[in-house]
Amino acid sequence: MKTLLSLFAIVCTLTFSQAQTDGVTVSVTIENVLNNEGTLLAGLHTAETFMKAQGIKTASTAAKKGAVTLTFENVAPGSYSILVLHDANGNNQMDFEANGMPKESYGTTGEMTLYGPPTFEATAFTVAQKDVSHNIRF
Repeated sequence: MKTLLSLFAIVCTLTFSQAQTDGVTVSVTIENVLNNEGTLLAGLHTAETFMKAQGIKTASTAAKKGAVTLTFENVAPGSYSILVLHDANGNNQMDFEANGMPKESYGTTGEMTLYGPPTFEATAFTVAQKDVSHNIRF
């Protein structure tokens, strides 16, 4: 019985350890942060959450003029996009001008269009077995 319990404990420990290290690290460097006001908010999105819900993983840090790097740990293989917002006033949402244009800086991986919101297809990247890094310029 002791042997069976010991074996069970080892299997549980190995399974837990494996779960903690599955996936890769995705890092994003946000360039051209204009000031130290507020917070940088980032979301790692799938096609299902892009522009519809909170990302499957989120990261945030105090804004710092210049460049700031955020990371997402243990990301499973798949197709993703990252959206970043400089929430200068700290209300945890994007603020808009009366004409619908954003008041705060934002960016995404991939291609940004000049008019209209970004699409998942234009901003998506693939995560496989190696760590991934991206730069987003405000």
